[in-house]
Amino acid sequence: MARLVFDIETSATPLEQFDEAQQEYLFREAEKLADEAARARRRAEIYQQFNLWPFTAQIVCIAMVNADSGKGQVLYQAEDFEEESCSPEGVEFAPQVDEQELLTAFWDVAKRYDQVVTFNGRGFDVPFLYLRSALLNVPITRKDWLGYRYQTDPHCDLAEQFTFYNVSGRDGAARKFNLDFYCRAFGIPSPKAQGVTGADVNDLLAAGEYRQIAEYCLRDVEATVRLYQIWKDRLAGIK
Repeated sequence: MARLVFDIETSATPLEQFDEAQQEYLFREAEKLADEAARARRRAEIYQQFNLWPFTAQIVCIAMVNADSGKGQVLYQAEDFEEESCSPEGVEFAPQVDEQELLTAFWDVAKRYDQVVTFNGRGFDVPFLYLRSALLNVPITRKDWLGYRYQTDPHCDLAEQFTFYNVSGRDGAARKFNLDFYCRAFGIPSPKAQGVTGADVNDLLAAGEYRQIAEYCLRDVEATVRLYQIWKDRLAGIK
């Protein structure tokens, strides 16, 4: 079975691109606060969440690795179009003109795989991909990644597997941790060890540091591959 491990990075849409009605809706909760300082803080908090929503952000990078061969590709938006390059591990860095081209290239790869592996992909990456593709009218070649939750084929979401489908809730023995925490616990090099996190993507994009975003996204995927192997060897099959 061909397995594809992937992760996405997103960046918030600039506020000025939303019209008055959209901004009123987005910040309605903040505007209810009487205190001006509290209102400003809440507006800033809401804007920080823009990266999480496919109607207020775009996909700027998708990293993909074959779980068995270790080879893969990183698709990323770059204004200064660079030549494609390949890492020593056999992962190709492929700059894309825009999000539409990036998504088209992703779905062309995705259709060749039987299974995908993600970390929190059911809650974030996959619905984000589906909705952004729909908004940009990019054909989706795999529409079955949000099907029956309690199975790992065709989509194995490790965030679901390490919490046993949230069996013990927020505070129980199987509570959910982030990818960085699981990596450190299992002795996997943290994708954040080089000082870049998802919170830096907006600033990196604004600074034109497209390759840094791509390399960070790839580190997330490489960590997910290793975590998947641990789950597969030690935990798969538990019901």
